[in-house]
Amino acid sequence: TGTAVVHNPQSNMNNAVGVADVPRMLAAGVLVGLGTDAMTTNMLEEVRAALWVRHLAAGNPSVGFVETLSTLLVNNATIAGRYWPGLGLGTLVEGGAADLVLLDYHPPTPLSAGNLASHLLFGLDRSNVRSTMVAGRFVLRDRRVASVDEAAVFASARGAAGRLWERMQNP
Repeated sequence: TGTAVVHNPQSNMNNAVGVADVPRMLAAGVLVGLGTDAMTTNMLEEVRAALWVRHLAAGNPSVGFVETLSTLLVNNATIAGRYWPGLGLGTLVEGGAADLVLLDYHPPTPLSAGNLASHLLFGLDRSNVRSTMVAGRFVLRDRRVASVDEAAVFASARGAAGRLWERMQNP
């Protein structure tokens, strides 16, 4: 049907709802992306969890590496491109979205084209993020949020979360 599926492994594990059969979906031609379902905001952590739960489900630590990384790096851009066509998501092209993340990464082992994927999966984490650009504008530069009052945003978020929690507890 052309339906896309977004796999949220940490949320699924937390809620004990099972392990998505991502390899079977991919083999059937289903476009599978990677998400968080609000369990975390750290996609690097989520991709590692997706790989580890795949290893556990298969009983084999040698399966799913490329497929799991592709859900994040390739398939997410494809899915987003369905909703925001023409932005050049997932590519560096003139006139494209220009959404970039700049990382400070000093690997403890050699970095090469042959092991870049392993560094992405196992070496990087959100502490490496130095700057983030959205639509060609820095929203985080040198680890400082640009044009946003962080304290006010966090205070507002805590207030909204408290009100939501209250509504959930007392419907």
